[in-house]
Amino acid sequence: MISAANISLRYGKRVLFDEVNIKFIPGNCYGIIGANGAGKSTFLKILSGEIEPTTGQVAITPGERMSVLSQNHFAFDNFPVLQTVMMGNKKLWDVIQEKDAIYAKPDFSDADGIRAGELEILFAEMEGWNAESDAANMLSGLGVKEDLHLKLMGELSGKEKVRVLLAQALFGNPDILLLDEPTNDLDVDTIAWLENFLADFENTVIVVSHDRHFLDAVCTHIADIDFGKIQLFTGNYAFWYESSQLALRQRSDQNKKVEDKRKELQDFIERFSANASKSRQATSRKKLLEKLVIDDIKPSTRKYPGIIFKAERDCGDQILAVENLSKNSNDGTPYFSNVSFTLTKGDKVVILSKEHIAITTFFDVLMGEETQDAGEFNWGSTITKSYLPNENAKFFTADYNLIDWLRQYSTDKDETFVRGFLGRMLFSGEETFKKSNVLSGGEKVRCMISRMMLTNANCLILDEPTNHLDLESITAFNNALKDWKHCALFTSHDHEFVQTVANRIIEITPNGIIDKRMTYDEYIADENIKAMRAKMYPKLVGAK
Repeated sequence: MISAANISLRYGKRVLFDEVNIKFIPGNCYGIIGANGAGKSTFLKILSGEIEPTTGQVAITPGERMSVLSQNHFAFDNFPVLQTVMMGNKKLWDVIQEKDAIYAKPDFSDADGIRAGELEILFAEMEGWNAESDAANMLSGLGVKEDLHLKLMGELSGKEKVRVLLAQALFGNPDILLLDEPTNDLDVDTIAWLENFLADFENTVIVVSHDRHFLDAVCTHIADIDFGKIQLFTGNYAFWYESSQLALRQRSDQNKKVEDKRKELQDFIERFSANASKSRQATSRKKLLEKLVIDDIKPSTRKYPGIIFKAERDCGDQILAVENLSKNSNDGTPYFSNVSFTLTKGDKVVILSKEHIAITTFFDVLMGEETQDAGEFNWGSTITKSYLPNENAKFFTADYNLIDWLRQYSTDKDETFVRGFLGRMLFSGEETFKKSNVLSGGEKVRCMISRMMLTNANCLILDEPTNHLDLESITAFNNALKDWKHCALFTSHDHEFVQTVANRIIEITPNGIIDKRMTYDEYIADENIKAMRAKMYPKLVGAK
């Protein structure tokens, strides 16, 4: 068990945490959530001992081992991959190093023999003989191919390093596991492997993630950071979100009888308990939910942006026709080739590819920012487009305040009108006078969404729209796209976003496309599609 008692953290006048008290119990997985800047990663660093709190202390049950997902991708560049994973169990690794050093001595003394015997006993107790094979199996589960296991970490790509460091954190069955954004740069198959691993993990897991599907799959509890406090809730993220929204609606409904409110909450708990059967953690989560009392459900104080897209006019019959479109990189490697499809009314299409640069290039071609090498595309005369690019730095070079920044994209220059769109994205009061060239990544994306809402376009093109956003903004964006009745082309690594928005899947490859009208979950589970995909990626753009 790990607990935090009276934890406070102050930076000058800013109070990040104020007298936080919380316990994390073995057998549970805790998802740490909170708005950007609330201190999620900082709290993990306090738990791990990397940051000293201003007041309070962290206590761990004596003898328990903690493992932390390393955020330093260069710390192990001079070590082989397999050894890097084994270093995750520091006690075992120290035994191996000391044992190997003794056996390497040319003048092996009696004292060395005694110490070597002691180390062999420790080595056997920690099942050291299985360490290399266990590390190799974990690497394979995380998609690190066997031919990389003996290479130096410095020879690996950034995405490969992320997987090795994750294997290091998971290695050796730690008692307490701290994971900060563990799904970053993982593909859908590797995320599924990690979800299953954590669902079967019997010790304590504390995780920070913006991936709602992942939080729903692994979490038994949600720890919500708000106003410098941490409040613990039973259930996964979906349960926390829906229950807090229900409680908020009930609180605002002054005319509803107390008995009716209690009945509605009880029905909600029972429905979620039944739905828990979909999870690998079904039994434990269902038991937890069944123990809930209605008073445990409280409204969230979190604010959600008001993302509302309105089209000035409906789409006509001609939306987008793409015929034999191709584009190569500078060295001639194809990003995509022979891409042909036609958009129809109501299509909300997720564009997939193993190489994200191929998708970005494809969107840039459709927006006229890049020129194709072959083929053609034609937008219908009724179509107006609004584009949310993945890279937005070029929009934020001037030192405009936010009002003037947004005003340059608005036909209505009235300050009150412009402030209304900023206010929907939670920029109000003095915040509207921030300089646009010093915004955080999340603030820039919220400004770009405000800009999109101004356009009243009837076709949205979105390149990783959830990047840099907090869970509240992601949820609001997700809901806005679910309600959108017109056309959209988008790509996202957010599983829940794709599953709940897309009604059509197009995967662009160097050798054509796969085009299916189905849900994302159906697409990734289809064995025929898996075989088709394997044939269409002979070489990845930019692969090492």
